[in-house]
Amino acid sequence: MSETKSEAKAKPKASKAPAAAKPAKAAPAAKAKPAAKAYSNVAEGQIKVTQVVGSIARRHDQEATLNGLGLNKRGRSKVLENTPSVRGMVYKVRHLVKVEKV
Repeated sequence: MSETKSEAKAKPKASKAPAAAKPAKAAPAAKAKPAAKAYSNVAEGQIKVTQVVGSIARRHDQEATLNGLGLNKRGRSKVLENTPSVRGMVYKVRHLVKVEKV
C-alpha cells in the first residue's frame, strides 16, 4: 500500500451528507397595518395664519408670499388648508406670522 503524493491528492474526499433535514420554519403571521393615506406628507385639517409683523422693509418675495397667503396688513388672519404648498409659504415668512391649528 504504498501511495505516492500525486495519487493521494487525486483521491476524492468523502463528503458528509446531512443526517436529517431540518423542517422549515413557518413564516410569522403578518400584522394588520392601518390603511395608508393617499399622500403621506399631507397633514389633515386647517391652520389659522395671522400676520403679526408688517411687510414694510421686507424682501419683495416675502411680501408676495404674504399676499399669496391672503395677508397684507398686520393683524389679519386667514384659515387655510394644511397642504405642503401652504406650509412652505408659511415657513418662508415664519418670522412675520403666527400659526395655530384649527
